Amino acid sequence: MAMDKKKMTKYLKLAVVIIVVVLFIWFLILNPLITFKGYENQVEDAAKRYFEINSSQLPTGTRVKTLSVQDLFTQAYLKEDFYVPFSKKPCSITESWVKVRKEDGEYKYYTYLKCGVISSIVDHKGPEITLNGDDSITIDQGSKYEELGVKSVVDNSDGKMNVDDVTIDASDVNTDVTGTYEVIYSIKDSLDNETKKIRTVNVVSRLESLVKKETNDSGTYTGVNPNNYMYFSGMLFRIIGLDGDNVRIVTEQDISNVNYSAIDEWLDYYYDHLTKDAKKYIVENKYCNMDADDGSIGSITECSSYTDSKKVSILSASDINKVGAITENYLFPDSISWVRNSKNDSEAYTVRNRFYNSESKYMSFSKDYNFGVRPVITIKGDALVVDGDGTKDHPYSIGDFKYAKTNDLVNTRYTGEYISYSGILWRIIDVDSDGTTKVIANTTLYNNGERVLTFYDTNATAKIYNPTQSGNVGYFIKNQASQFIDTEYFVNKQIEVPIYKNDIKYGQESTTKKYKVKLSAPNMYEMFSAFDYNDKAMKSYWLINSSRRQYTKAVVSDIGVVMYGDLYDYDEYGIRPVGYLNKDCVIVRGQGTMDNPYTITK
Repeated sequence: MAMDKKKMTKYLKLAVVIIVVVLFIWFLILNPLITFKGYENQVEDAAKRYFEINSSQLPTGTRVKTLSVQDLFTQAYLKEDFYVPFSKKPCSITESWVKVRKEDGEYKYYTYLKCGVISSIVDHKGPEITLNGDDSITIDQGSKYEELGVKSVVDNSDGKMNVDDVTIDASDVNTDVTGTYEVIYSIKDSLDNETKKIRTVNVVSRLESLVKKETNDSGTYTGVNPNNYMYFSGMLFRIIGLDGDNVRIVTEQDISNVNYSAIDEWLDYYYDHLTKDAKKYIVENKYCNMDADDGSIGSITECSSYTDSKKVSILSASDINKVGAITENYLFPDSISWVRNSKNDSEAYTVRNRFYNSESKYMSFSKDYNFGVRPVITIKGDALVVDGDGTKDHPYSIGDFKYAKTNDLVNTRYTGEYISYSGILWRIIDVDSDGTTKVIANTTLYNNGERVLTFYDTNATAKIYNPTQSGNVGYFIKNQASQFIDTEYFVNKQIEVPIYKNDIKYGQESTTKKYKVKLSAPNMYEMFSAFDYNDKAMKSYWLINSSRRQYTKAVVSDIGVVMYGDLYDYDEYGIRPVGYLNKDCVIVRGQGTMDNPYTITK
């Protein structure tokens, strides 16, 4: 009897499980399917009523007529909404439809209804299109778009279809204008299910292709003022031309004045001041490094000797001579600049529009003299030009650089950018570890339209730059320059004054002295300390570099050249201040360019 009760209990439990399973299947599977099937029937009946009234719209031949469920609701052939079972979410009326086609003399209806995860078992997918080539391609501006075509078309009901039946619409593509365009591929299966596939066509201006186009495939910009300006790493450059598949650019003007014997060491310093993103585009390259003589230097156009691979170099005479004659050559500087051509072990050549008492454009000097340096860089030819037309007002840009936004700190910006403050244009040299920003004025100081001049009025034999010595140029700049500049945003900083034993040479200081000042003279070897011919108010100015040897001091003259002879105590020169902006200075507006500098506040 006990066993019978156990069996009975077991059977009861089994029966309960079966009932639960049946109820589960009924409520969660069968009932929703029955409800959904009822929806399908209502939709199909509504479509049939529609075509009974609008029989003229029935398709002929093998054509297919599609009627959306939304149209059936709009025209009142359906009145009650359909909902996903066990929810208040309506079925999709935009994705649901009824299609009708004449088959064997009778009209056959195909109903597709989508209600959440439940949908009709009917062919509702268009064919699968596979393209030849990639779904996204990149072509050069000005080139011809060549259609790659369709590789295959396969439908889940109709099987393999003819690729020639695919309609291709490339009317949107304009290869003359950079941008992103779409080529649309479309085809329908036998039940009129359509597939549209898109190939993206990116029309770009690669730097290499642009140079070829603008130089008529010569690969070299020539003339006095071709539209070959480029903004790179926050600085203005000129595009020289192609170097293989890459592109060579040169700074628009001298950056500093350096003795020839230390140029490569100084170029490492210059490279360190380029932005991180700009460096990604730089290609190490070998640059012309030929010896020359007075008879050959002006006619060299081919190179027979090269440097080791370098990230940065300077122009050679062959680079300059290929561009054009002296009156039609944008590479001839207004200052005296070094070229990478030695005359002998102790002399090298410089270039200028013309030298005094001579029509020559090249002249040799001792390698110990300090003359202008215009760095040359090779960048990747496949870099994309994202902006600009090559003019000075709108130079080319390759996207290595982003302008500041309002309220960005000044100390987040880059070497070479311009700032307007106290009625003066300043240029960023670099940012110090304490967050202050070192800047240099882009002009010399004026007071009521007159230049501010000073000289060494001390009894000391050697005139060493000293901000604490009365009568010293450094003393005047520290204590008097603030009369002509609002120094509120500048901070007192400890500076190092380089002192040389004899000649002033890069990296050859015999000692340094430290002083705390707000303003000082420029260091000859720092960024942008060279004469800027873009600023018409720029005149001669003192440099911070000085020697223990009597009369050996450093000045940039009115013609933009470092004076390398003796300077006397009565010589007066201007002031081009250098200072450190407070770490809290922020940008109000502007783009950091010479024509649209950043305006700042604190």
